[in-house]
Amino acid sequence: MNKPLAIAYYLKEDLRLFWQQTSKEKAESFLKKWLEQADDSGVRHVKQIAKTIRLYQWGILNWYDHPISNGVVEGINNKIKVLKRIAYGYRDMDYFQLRLFALHDQVITQNLG
Repeated sequence: MNKPLAIAYYLKEDLRLFWQQTSKEKAESFLKKWLEQADDSGVRHVKQIAKTIRLYQWGILNWYDHPISNGVVEGINNKIKVLKRIAYGYRDMDYFQLRLFALHDQVITQNLG
């Protein structure tokens, strides 16, 4: 068994519980304990992730004050990038523009051709 990989996996799974905390105070306490575990893990990459989370901790915890996500916008941007790759070689920019307007009706895994 790869011990560093197992440690990283279990810490990753534990971190998922952060979003299930019922208040900002509980989330802050949970995150503090998780960061301590990550630092004590001895796994370099996990310690590096903990350092990054510590830098952005205030923003992460602010989700409990204002639960806003930019997931929808990121999804739309991803759809546009996929369409750009598929559309490579279109001769007509107007057709590409029409395909962009039609994106909101399509699922990204559908054939866009």
